[in-house]
Amino acid sequence: MIGRLRGILIEARPPQLLVEVGGVGYEVEAPMTAFYQQTPPGQEILLHTHLVVREDAQLLYGFIDRFERELFRALIKVNGVGPKMALGILSGIEAARLVRCIEEQDTTSLVRVPGIGKKTAERLVIEMRDRIGRLEGTIAITGAAGASAPAGSARQDAVAALEALGYRPRDAEQALAKVLDAGADDHSSLDSAELIRLALKNLAR
Repeated sequence: MIGRLRGILIEARPPQLLVEVGGVGYEVEAPMTAFYQQTPPGQEILLHTHLVVREDAQLLYGFIDRFERELFRALIKVNGVGPKMALGILSGIEAARLVRCIEEQDTTSLVRVPGIGKKTAERLVIEMRDRIGRLEGTIAITGAAGASAPAGSARQDAVAALEALGYRPRDAEQALAKVLDAGADDHSSLDSAELIRLALKNLAR
């Protein structure tokens, strides 16, 4: 099991990070919180990781803080929730808010996250409410970060990332259109991570 990676961030294209460790480049699937950090390409990054081994692939998932990784591990234990859905959940709702929804049995907020229907939301509340208190680590507070992709491809990267998180192409495009319309003349300064963060806010409404 690969539990942690410390290396140089080579590339960040949501939802994937490329991290070089000892001359080897690791492709790491990460929630959007990893792209809100202020780690520019070329700088060192530390990720808490979880390795998923399948018959056709070995997938490495990475998280900025340990609590988020533990939350991911708790999510994939829920009936009907796989790694891809768990990653989408952690990208569509902040860890602190997810914990609060589970503790307060707020299924209404949970069903707004892509891929979560009413039954899945109910399972999350039932199966996770007793596990939350036993998770290790603390919840990280994240904010917007620096560049993750060239400005010219930011919108395309944002659409691709939202689709990978489970949103329909049409919904992703509409959410991004609202962001760009609201930004008026200064939207060209937004990188893909910031576009995705703002689009997720629109999609959660």
